Amino acid sequence: MEKFPVISLEKVNGEERKTILEQIKDACENWGFFELVNHGIPHELLDTVERMTKEHYRKCMEQKFKELVASKGLDAVQAEVNDMDWESTFHLRHLPASNISELPDLDDEYRKVMKEFAQKLEKLAEEVLDLLCENLGLEKGYLKKAFYGSKGPNFGTKVSNYPPCPKPDLIKGLRAHTDAGGIILLFQDDKVSGLQLLKDGQWIDVPPVRHSIVINLGDQLEVITNGKYKSVLHRVIAQTDGTRMSIASFYNPGSDAVIYPAPNLVEKEAEEKNQVYPKFVFEDYMKLYTTVKFQAKEPRFEAMKEVEAAVKLGSIATA
Repeated sequence: MEKFPVISLEKVNGEERKTILEQIKDACENWGFFELVNHGIPHELLDTVERMTKEHYRKCMEQKFKELVASKGLDAVQAEVNDMDWESTFHLRHLPASNISELPDLDDEYRKVMKEFAQKLEKLAEEVLDLLCENLGLEKGYLKKAFYGSKGPNFGTKVSNYPPCPKPDLIKGLRAHTDAGGIILLFQDDKVSGLQLLKDGQWIDVPPVRHSIVINLGDQLEVITNGKYKSVLHRVIAQTDGTRMSIASFYNPGSDAVIYPAPNLVEKEAEEKNQVYPKFVFEDYMKLYTTVKFQAKEPRFEAMKEVEAAVKLGSIATA
């Protein structure tokens, strides 16, 4: 079996740049996922984020989750559950405006640490986007600009814990889906596994590697690259023992950003066969995504094509 791509960025600005770019290119084209080590985020900060996140879960969320499970009878289910996930979550928003100070239950030190972590992740996201630009033959900054909108990108974090589950064969930690947005940066538990991606019809584990950041590509990068890179189905399998921590940060287009394939990446042949991805406003895509997240992505792209065609027809009619 092919080995999941774990890539070191340590010498990306030195003599190994070409090799590292090649590894990233291969991962983007064949996996849609890769794991970064030596990414520049201090290990001490990652250790603090992990410790505080686990403490916060135990102190503020564990009991609520147990009560939810009991109220819905989830610990005694006999048939597969398809409308819920076995996870305990909260969300942080960083850009265009932060909500960290508004969230209840977070102590000041944890807020401060998560703010610092978000700043480091934002920088890493933009660095990775520029490496993708280089591989794609796009000018430096193209992807960041494509995501920008009028107020800059949307950037937020989903903090999840996946507690021990008595029936992991009947209820998923998180059901299979692709991510709607741009580029996702995940700091995951290095002891309790569970994240899997679908490759060539097989579910493959994303290995927990200490102090690594897992990168995966969202639907918007599939559109901008006109399918050269693809977002990939992934899921979380609940475990019978151990609570898995997952901190996923989403560097997404601004709500009013207009997303469309980069002209340089649309081959003539694709144009002739009408195999070009649609053009749309990111917010419109998100409205659709939230209603069909756990369904196949292709109908979403088709629906956006229909919207695009209707807009074109409308503008012709009013011309």
